[in-house]
Amino acid sequence: MALYSEKVMDHFKNPRNVGVIENADGVGEVGNAKCGDIMKIYLKIEKDTITDVKFETFGCGSAIASSSMATELIKGKPLADALELTNKAVAEALDGLPAYKMHCSVLAEEAIKKAILDYYEKNGIAYDKEKFAESECHACH
Repeated sequence: MALYSEKVMDHFKNPRNVGVIENADGVGEVGNAKCGDIMKIYLKIEKDTITDVKFETFGCGSAIASSSMATELIKGKPLADALELTNKAVAEALDGLPAYKMHCSVLAEEAIKKAILDYYEKNGIAYDKEKFAESECHACH
């Protein structure tokens, strides 16, 4: 069996939504120097809906594929839906990731949440702090 699914390879070789959104409504950056993976997600938001999303990722193929797939899954969605996106959903959409690469999908989930949190804080929007609890990248330790 191949180490990576065709979808992982496709999103790695042809990542979607790469780049920067100038004057983004929300920006989330996560990463861990131990992993070597750093992700930055940019959101454009109108009427509580993500109208555009871009990412910059420094890291392995799984990190790039996870960023690409995560942006595809939240584009055009209400913020409430984007907040529900889990790393497991990202990994499933990629037809799986090797266990030792699951932290890449965790980073994608966390970057999206940080970008939404940034948007809420910039705009004085009340939010449920429980939805933004920090998690540790255990795979990196």
